[in-house]
Amino acid sequence: MESSKKESQERELYKALLKLNSVEECHAFFHDLCTPAEIHAMAERWQIAKLLFNEDLSYRELHERTGSSLTTIGRVARFLKEESYQGYTTILKRLKE
Repeated sequence: MESSKKESQERELYKALLKLNSVEECHAFFHDLCTPAEIHAMAERWQIAKLLFNEDLSYRELHERTGSSLTTIGRVARFLKEESYQGYTTILKRLKE
């Protein structure tokens, strides 16, 4: 798929997400859109991001607490601390307000 079409489709998805008004609506939408495994993977990454942001835990401690793989923990940590997107950080900071 060409890049601009893919980007357009992504933007349409993001705009749709912004129309959700409640946790219940998010639940229904994500359960229509994603497989149970995809939802589990996203929820797992979110839990790791929250723990990394709010607590000073080693990857091993995170693994013991969550059961997540070290690879997944490392990926979340990289996006939380090094990548320019800063999506995790944006939401985590807003949740603290």
